[in-house]
Amino acid sequence: MKASRTLTGLSIIALAGTVAGAPSATASAQAAARPLAGTPPLRILLSDDDGYDAPGIRAVFDALTAAGHDVTIVAPADNQSGAGTRQSTAPTLKVRHVSAKVWAVGGTPGDSVSFGLFAVFKGRAPDLVVSGTNFGQNPAAIANHSGTVGAAVTALDNDVPAIAVSTEADPAGSAQPTLNAQRRTAGFMVDLLAELQRRRHGGRLLPDHTGLNINYPIIGADGDRPATRWALTRLDRQPLLTPSYQDDHDGTYKVSIAYTPQPPGPASDVAALADDKISITPIDGDWTADPGAYSRTAALLAGLKP
Repeated sequence: MKASRTLTGLSIIALAGTVAGAPSATASAQAAARPLAGTPPLRILLSDDDGYDAPGIRAVFDALTAAGHDVTIVAPADNQSGAGTRQSTAPTLKVRHVSAKVWAVGGTPGDSVSFGLFAVFKGRAPDLVVSGTNFGQNPAAIANHSGTVGAAVTALDNDVPAIAVSTEADPAGSAQPTLNAQRRTAGFMVDLLAELQRRRHGGRLLPDHTGLNINYPIIGADGDRPATRWALTRLDRQPLLTPSYQDDHDGTYKVSIAYTPQPPGPASDVAALADDKISITPIDGDWTADPGAYSRTAALLAGLKP
């Protein structure tokens, strides 16, 4: 069981920015990759919210490419952490074709996936959209505001299977354990896709309109040990992040955000991470309440006259 987390929400974003220029994890990712064992390679659109050249997305690109998949990065040109599902309505979008397999989009993760689906992959949708791996976890209510998850939801909105994947941030605030764990996360993604391919039997990788939100834990002090357990989870019903505002009396407020976890619910993503397990949460991008709440709401509104 992990010790109590003290990492602030903003420090996750700040750390992601400080490591964006880290070297590629090609060698480590190739060592972690497993062969496809006769299964056909997947055509994958890879995005994130940390930027097209962030260490996490590069680690996943290297690992999936080394495993034989056809991977194209279509991701924000700069850090878009916390962008959620937002998409631009501007009449133009600045895009740079960095290399044959890399596109840098001057917009949000949602803009990037939309451009990828309707421009880069126009006429033939990819088999899968992968978003991440993010620098910092995206469980519970954080998932609702995450650009990493938002990119996956954009794919689901367009009937393309999608996986959002994030790597836990070090509670001590050090970047290196997360960087190491991101390489482990990338290796896990290779294994996960191989398993999904083995079970697809010629069909879709995931059930219709369904994606996955994956959170990978840091194992060991340096983060360079693989996680050996996973759990199928639900989003925990807690905000995790608590803001505070200090009035500067000049029309501005100083904002600070604290990471304030409460005891996690059973079978939740927060509980799995605290127990050093990989959390795998099925998501569908549909914010309709569960059938019980839907029925109770219908009863409450039964006499409403417009």
